[in-house]
Amino acid sequence: MPLQPYFDIAFTPSVVERQREKGSREMNAANHDRTVTNPQLGHAEIAHIAARDSLYMATVSETGWPYVQHKGGEPGWINVLGTTTIGWLERNGNKQYLGTGNLAANDRVSLILVDYPNRTRLKLFGRATYHAELDTYLAGVLDAEGERHDGATTIEVDAVAWNCPKYLTPRYTQPDVQAAFDEHTTALRARIAELEAEVSSLRAAAPEQPEKID
Repeated sequence: MPLQPYFDIAFTPSVVERQREKGSREMNAANHDRTVTNPQLGHAEIAHIAARDSLYMATVSETGWPYVQHKGGEPGWINVLGTTTIGWLERNGNKQYLGTGNLAANDRVSLILVDYPNRTRLKLFGRATYHAELDTYLAGVLDAEGERHDGATTIEVDAVAWNCPKYLTPRYTQPDVQAAFDEHTTALRARIAELEAEVSSLRAAAPEQPEKID
């Protein structure tokens, strides 16, 4: 199914009423009306999702309590499986199965995916399915061969929206810092070598000074 406008889901009657109470309804209504939703994930959304090494996912239990969890892996562990579908292998964890257990009662999920260095974040609504066993297709597209896993989760995305960067503190991973260090170190070494060569050249070109006699 094509994606829906994010605020069609997020702006429930109680949310709209609170906006009226706080005097922000007119602004939010205008933002809602200006929202343009593609029928599928766009290039920006796909690139953002594929580059993430973590996400935050909220599920809801049958008693109505939300559960928010952090999930992570190497960049690329989240797979874009179709124009409105994403998925990943479930890693062996603490065996509590709070998130995947909740999906048995309510398949609705909400995700936030953050790019901390660039201060961008993508919000997502969707319906998730936990696959305890992988069929041939799913094992292939998730590259499950040789990987230790505890099933897989796929999500049919209903809506996405980019969130503002306000109050989003830049954070950098160890590889980010190492890459920046290596880049600056390489540049510094190149500059040192350039200056050493220049000094040598100047010394070679300088006239020989007569020996001083006291």
